[in-house]
Amino acid sequence: MYRTILKIDGMMCGMCESHICDVIRKTVPSAKKVTASRRQKEASFVHDEEVSPDLLKNAINETGYTCTEVVSEPYTKKGWFFG
Repeated sequence: MYRTILKIDGMMCGMCESHICDVIRKTVPSAKKVTASRRQKEASFVHDEEVSPDLLKNAINETGYTCTEVVSEPYTKKGWFFG
């Protein structure tokens, strides 16, 4: 699994955050835990397979926001494990 963080300029309100989350879900149908924060100027999500940074940047930029950075890192599910 991977966690991807996008740095995004232009989000001003809760509806902007919602639009960004919708774009991510449409671009990466397998995306889980999709969040966006106008205060932190970023969005993040968890997914199973690698996603092209250019694909994400283009999808965000087409909506009128500006994606300045895309960072993906390995993600380990957190939770309780019983042996």
